[in-house]
Amino acid sequence: MRVMVLVKATEDSEQGNYAEHADEFAAMGKYNEELLKAGIMLAGEGLTPSSEGKRVAFGDDGGSRVIDGPFAETKELIGGFWIWQVSSMEEAVEWLKRAPFRGGTVELRRIQEAADFEGKLPQEILDAESRLRSQSGNE
Repeated sequence: MRVMVLVKATEDSEQGNYAEHADEFAAMGKYNEELLKAGIMLAGEGLTPSSEGKRVAFGDDGGSRVIDGPFAETKELIGGFWIWQVSSMEEAVEWLKRAPFRGGTVELRRIQEAADFEGKLPQEILDAESRLRSQSGNE
């Protein structure tokens, strides 16, 4: 199973204060090496502060509007993520417990697979999705 690990932004990450956290970056680098060697980590990236982001809000009429960051009205922002391949949510939790975080909360969410939708959506939609995934290499 694949899981997405959502790392919440902090006040420092939103301010772009990275230099004073070099030791934490080094520890995270070692942790990422462990994940890679174990075949767990498929992807992982940090995100720029929300001040550099944009949101697109969609209305019920299908229209849209762009909202420039920062997103101060949001209680929790995502600061980074991993995508892991694990055998169970319990395995993901055990790996996450090893992470060198100090404070904060990290969220784990299972990524939905095609099998989750079988019998719930028309087969032609599932077949079309499967074709797209095979073309993009995201099977």
